[in-house]
Amino acid sequence: MAGSFWIETLGCPKNQVDSDKLVGTLLADGLQPAEGPDGADVVVVNTCAFVEEARQESIDTILALDGSRAPGARLVVTGCMAERYGAELAEALPEVDAVAGFGVPVTLGATRSGRSAAEVPTLDLLNLPRPASTAPWAYVKVAEGCDRACGFCAIPSFRGKQRSRTVHDVLAEVEALQAREIVLVAQDLAAFGRDQGVGERAIVPLVHAVAERVDRVRLLYLYPSDLTDELVDAVCATGVPYFDLSLQHVSAPLLRRMRRWGDGERFAERMAAIRRREPGAAFRSNFIVGYPGETEADHDALLAFVEQAELDWCGFFAFSREEGTYAAGLDDQVPEGLVAERLAELRELQDGITARRRDELIGSVVEVLVDAPGQGRTYREAPEIDGIVTVPEQLAVGSLLDVEIVDAQGPDLVARVAVGTAPVGGAA
Repeated sequence: MAGSFWIETLGCPKNQVDSDKLVGTLLADGLQPAEGPDGADVVVVNTCAFVEEARQESIDTILALDGSRAPGARLVVTGCMAERYGAELAEALPEVDAVAGFGVPVTLGATRSGRSAAEVPTLDLLNLPRPASTAPWAYVKVAEGCDRACGFCAIPSFRGKQRSRTVHDVLAEVEALQAREIVLVAQDLAAFGRDQGVGERAIVPLVHAVAERVDRVRLLYLYPSDLTDELVDAVCATGVPYFDLSLQHVSAPLLRRMRRWGDGERFAERMAAIRRREPGAAFRSNFIVGYPGETEADHDALLAFVEQAELDWCGFFAFSREEGTYAAGLDDQVPEGLVAERLAELRELQDGITARRRDELIGSVVEVLVDAPGQGRTYREAPEIDGIVTVPEQLAVGSLLDVEIVDAQGPDLVARVAVGTAPVGGAA
């Protein structure tokens, strides 16, 4: 099948990996990437369905691309919304030519040869090859699905049980990507290998093995209950002491209602222990605001924790009632207006903390990876979600070098090349 394609990716890094796998498949099918959606023969929207806001963004994007696609181009919807709401989505959006769930070839979809998507031979997205990275960094998904039963999350209902890849396959992908930084992702990253019976902490030797092959290894999404001393040591040994912890709240009663482990005191103790081990450790987390039953005391406890913990990065999200989850049937819903007030209060507090922690870096010399002309990152910034470091435009993309921080602008830093510094390596 000749022609060109365009893929629009929404949602989390795991979706980006799926899109990269689709790119590899489409290239193998003989299609070439288009310069934009209006010039493609196949337009694919890889959707997100995590919360209502994400679903609305997916629908808006689908409709916008329908209006801008070239005459005769096919519009295919895949990803989480396609998997979770396949038939319903196809009926609600007649503009779409095909709704293809996980692993259904998007060039076939639901219309080719008169067969439904369910009748089309499926692909294993998790282990499909993908092209080399076009950036100096790349996400690598090490597992699919999740075995947890968090009260607010519908992901296991459409992503399924955890299914880990083999270490061999992960490392082969890492090498093929030819990136200087690898960001390991999964729904439950620390549980890697548990479903294969290879041990409770298979993630640790995997981190070590990846670190032997690239300059930087970063881990996204770690459950605090799985953050063992061994895993902390493994992360610190990579030279990227960046801890993205899935905390969600700090009130013990509310966390029990979320079907989650922990409380603010345990979280604070764990973070303090990591900072004693590595004073320069960077922390990111996310919190749900307005979960059913969240009291004013719960909110005050979260405010106090955020103020004391001084996380480098933090996101706050309004509770979204997801069909089929435990939380969907809970009483004591928090009024939307009150949720909005709490969100604003938390975000204002964290913005000040983030800015202050960035100000503290002024005058320091740090190593950056140059991601794009004029833009780099230290170990403190995950790609796409955290701040950036503005660097001189002439620095080669893909180089690692020391820079001196001369200014901070909110979440972002401004740097100049440190005296006597030579870049390490070149373009990825």
